[in-house]
Amino acid sequence: MDFLRPASWEEALAAKAEHPTAVPIAGGTDVMVEINFDHRRPEYLLDLNRIGELGEWEVGEGTVRLGASVPYTKIMENLRTELPGLALASHTVASPQIRNRGGVGGNLGTASPAGDAHPALLASGGEVEVESVRGSRRIPIDEFYTGVKRNALAADELIRAVHLPKADGPQQYSKVGTRNAMVIAVCAFGLAVHPETRTVRTGIGSAAPTPIRAKEAEQFLNAALDEGGFWDNGKIITPSVAKQFADLCSAACNPIDDVRGTASYRRHAVGIMARRTLTWAWEAYRGTAAGTEGVA
Repeated sequence: MDFLRPASWEEALAAKAEHPTAVPIAGGTDVMVEINFDHRRPEYLLDLNRIGELGEWEVGEGTVRLGASVPYTKIMENLRTELPGLALASHTVASPQIRNRGGVGGNLGTASPAGDAHPALLASGGEVEVESVRGSRRIPIDEFYTGVKRNALAADELIRAVHLPKADGPQQYSKVGTRNAMVIAVCAFGLAVHPETRTVRTGIGSAAPTPIRAKEAEQFLNAALDEGGFWDNGKIITPSVAKQFADLCSAACNPIDDVRGTASYRRHAVGIMARRTLTWAWEAYRGTAAGTEGVA
């Protein structure tokens, strides 16, 4: 195994172009596990740790540009207001040591359906910035996951950053595991309320071959909120609406039985998490809307 260690982003792109099979490594929290268990033996490892810009972020007027290697700890400490769903997801990642090393770029590169960041990214919306010597492009997050541990990257492309909209409403994240820490998700659920567009988006992890959104559930809920005037009247979401939303989220899943949980349990758990995160997020929205009305 050869170890490539570029000193700049341009050198990294050139190395990836010359060696398309090279596996990028930054935090190493996914790649090194596979190598240590002999599940993977790449011909080349492409070390990106000397490229400082990958560990930087920029908060703009409406979006956050998050470098691929920004550690989860930094997201928790610095971006809780702008990216609350991702900050909540970051709290559930393994141990403090791994949160200090791992980043969203690694989750995206591995594209495991159990990756902790995926539900929050899908619920938030946004784009993945990728680049090669041929140029750069942005891939909508909804189009990034193409199969089991597969993504939309070309062989010569590297992930440079993720562009996420700043939260304009409450976001929630929930994860089920066999214990509270150092655990791969049995399933996970992200939800984001977007008052500006009067929509709610979801993200589901570890309950299908890829991370997914529950689009039918979103369509149902968005229509129910609009028809019932919930965005304006600040009413509590009725139990029947919450239950139908949860049932549709469960139906969106296509899970498997494995050592962490059965398919039926995953569907059930996703429904419970959907109802709970919707309740928590809507209560927060109602409180914010009431506070805004009081100021006006």
